Amino acid sequence: MSAQPKTQALTRIKAQDYLSDEQIAIVRESSDWKGLWLTIHCWGIIFGAMALFAAYPNPVTFVLGVFIVGARQLGLAILMHDASHGVLCKTPWLNKFVGEWLVGFPMMADMWAYRRYHLKHHANTQQADDPDLILSAPFPITWKSFKRKMWRDFSGQTGYQQRKAQLKNALGKPGAPLAERAKTYWSKLGRPTITHLVLLGGLTAVGHWYLYFVLWLLPFLTWHQVITRVRNIAEHAMVPENNNVFRSSRTTLLNPLERFFIGPYGVNYHVEHHLMMWIPCYNLPKARAFLLANGHGDKMETMRGYWSVIKMATSRPDDQDKPGKLVHNTRRRVSGIVSEGYEAAS
Repeated sequence: MSAQPKTQALTRIKAQDYLSDEQIAIVRESSDWKGLWLTIHCWGIIFGAMALFAAYPNPVTFVLGVFIVGARQLGLAILMHDASHGVLCKTPWLNKFVGEWLVGFPMMADMWAYRRYHLKHHANTQQADDPDLILSAPFPITWKSFKRKMWRDFSGQTGYQQRKAQLKNALGKPGAPLAERAKTYWSKLGRPTITHLVLLGGLTAVGHWYLYFVLWLLPFLTWHQVITRVRNIAEHAMVPENNNVFRSSRTTLLNPLERFFIGPYGVNYHVEHHLMMWIPCYNLPKARAFLLANGHGDKMETMRGYWSVIKMATSRPDDQDKPGKLVHNTRRRVSGIVSEGYEAAS
C-alpha cells in the first residue's frame, strides 16, 4: 500500500447513494445544546485534572494531568474543526463564538484560516493538491524514524518549533516600526493571547497560577503533539486507495481508554466524516451505524486500535532508515492544529 497520490481524480458520490433521506436528516442535525455541552464537558475535564493535581500534588496526579489535559486540548481542536464546518452548534453566531473564543483561540488557532486550508483537504483528499498529503505520504517509515518523531513530540521540540514559527509570523517583519509590528501581532495572535491571559488570570485568582504552566502549556507542547501525530497517521497513512472516498480515509475503532486519552469526540470516525463533512462529531457514531445497517461496512477502510495502525505505518525495515528533513509548513503551524510534517531526505 502507498499513500502517494494517483493521477485519477477523487471519485465523488452523493450521501443519497448510501443513506436514506430520513437517515441523512437525522445525522446532519446539529444542536446548540450538544455543541455547548461538549465544550463544557471538555473544559470541565481540563479543570478537573488541574483541580486534582492542586488538591493532591504528586507524580501520579501530575502525569495523569498531562495526559488528560493534552487529550482534551485535542478535544478543543476537534470541536473547533466542527465549528469550522459550521456544524458544532446550529445557530450560526453561537457556532462562530464557540468555535473562536471557547475552543479555537485557546489552542492558538484561527478557525477561519484553518477552514480555508481544511476545505482544500476535503476537496483533494490524498491527491497531489491535498495540503495534508505531507502528513501521510512518507509512510511506511521505520520504527527508528517513528521513535525519533515521538521523542521530538513528547520532549516538546515539535510544539516549541510550532509556537516559535507562529510567534515569528505574528511579529511581522524585523526592523519594521514597533506600531506596525504590534498591529500585525494583534491581527494574528491578539485574540488568542486574550484567552490565554484570561486562563492565567483565572487560575491566579484561585491561587494556582502555576497550573497554567504545568498543566496547560506543558501538555500543549508535549502529549497533545504526540496524539495529534498518532491521529494524523491513523486518518490517512497507507490507506488502500487514494481515489475512493470509502478507502482514502480510515476509521479506527477505539477502546474506552483510547477514546479518553487519544481520540475524543468521535475523531476516529474519519471515513464517515469524509463521506459527509456536514455531520457534527456527536452524530458520527450514528452515521456509522446507518452505514453498517445499509450494507456498506465492507467498503470502508477500518482498523481496530491505534496500535495496529502504528505497527502497519512503521513496517519499513530499520536497515532502510534514513532520517528525514523537517518541512516547515507555516500555514499549519500558524493554524496550530497539526503536527510537523516530514519528507524523505534527498
